[in-house]
Amino acid sequence: MAVGAEHPPAVFDRSAFESFRFLGRGLDAEGRVRLDYALDDEPRFSELIELPIGGPLDAGRRERAAGLLALTHWVAGVSYFKTALPSRISCESGLPGPAAAALLEALYSEGLAELAFSNRLASLPRPSFPRRAGGPAPPPAPQRLERILVPVGGGKDSAVAIEIARRSGAEVALFSIGNAPPIARTAAVAGLEHLVARRTLDPLLFEANAAGALNGHIPITAIVTCLALLTAALNSFDAVAMANERSASAGNLDWDGVEVNHQFSKGLRAERLLSAAVAETGSPVRQFSLLRGASELAIARAFARMEPYHAAFTSCNAGFRIDPTRRAAGWCCDCPKCRFVFLALAPFSSPAHLREVFGADLLADESQFEGFALLAASGGPKPFECVGEEQESVAAMRLLAEDERWRSHPVVKRLAREVLAGQPESFGVPEAVLALRDDHDVPAQLLEDVRAVLGA
Repeated sequence: MAVGAEHPPAVFDRSAFESFRFLGRGLDAEGRVRLDYALDDEPRFSELIELPIGGPLDAGRRERAAGLLALTHWVAGVSYFKTALPSRISCESGLPGPAAAALLEALYSEGLAELAFSNRLASLPRPSFPRRAGGPAPPPAPQRLERILVPVGGGKDSAVAIEIARRSGAEVALFSIGNAPPIARTAAVAGLEHLVARRTLDPLLFEANAAGALNGHIPITAIVTCLALLTAALNSFDAVAMANERSASAGNLDWDGVEVNHQFSKGLRAERLLSAAVAETGSPVRQFSLLRGASELAIARAFARMEPYHAAFTSCNAGFRIDPTRRAAGWCCDCPKCRFVFLALAPFSSPAHLREVFGADLLADESQFEGFALLAASGGPKPFECVGEEQESVAAMRLLAEDERWRSHPVVKRLAREVLAGQPESFGVPEAVLALRDDHDVPAQLLEDVRAVLGA
């Protein structure tokens, strides 16, 4: 089927669909990937991906990547499954193993919890994936990492991960899906090889959305990681080093028996489920997060010392919208992400420097107070954004309230009076929040570099 050759109904009735089908997948010698899906007999969707490769792929290299290609097919399908959330799953191009099925059942349920909650559905989707028989695959034997691929999102976290990987002495290259300006600027500052993949969602997906299909947040980090792993395997890298912090494991609220977490697929549980699924494919490429033991506040402290990146990075989601006509050039300065990054950097930066970076001093604008207070869950749950835990925001507020550069700012004064005054002294203690923790899967080879970059 040609992409966009068929059309969804004029009015999309999700209750009319009974099954979501994984039809087929392919990888050609030029690195072009095709992933095919369907809701019942139609509509059918085809996603196209162009992977960066160093030259034509022979049959042997493609065969060795077949397991990762299958995993990518299953994980990326969540973009299309979410339109209707049918109860039955049909894997017509081969069954996932038990580890992959466990990952998929988590991504297609908890990974869509925010979508279900935000669309006021009665309950969480809980599809059951068919699976082939077999026990858990052993993880690959530890080996020295000589070539590391670091995915780049254009924010502060990926810049810190780049510098940890660079410090290790391994050969480091960067990876991204697309090359949005913040990503391109960050890669230029890093001065490393940059492998760019191109992902084209089927236009039928947007037609379905316009006709009333369910739409909302998906576990995008899992898709990015799978494409990075596939790229790494085809380019002979040993590992994919993500930049997901420990705060990503903390959810926003409890609903329908689960913790709804905007960052579910960035969290440690999803990382470990994915590692088991990758091991099941037989791929020697490892994936882990270099920043897993660190809080967002500790990452911000490290990033504050990396001034060459400050004019390059942007964490605001307005700069990454799919529709280029709605894409912002920089910081919008009026969203939870902008507020949190400003708050996290402020204790380690001067007001003048952050005005230069953001184009405004958000803590001098009293109209921003409610948004900053909400980061500490003062008046409601933590926003559905990639922001840190409430105690991290409280810790940053405590530091600012004692910082002569910041304590007279109107928002800081109100935060001290109306937010900090109501918090127990044991909550959001800066020293505890900034300390590195041991619950991570970072290879021993890289731990010294993690501590050197993320330490005080």
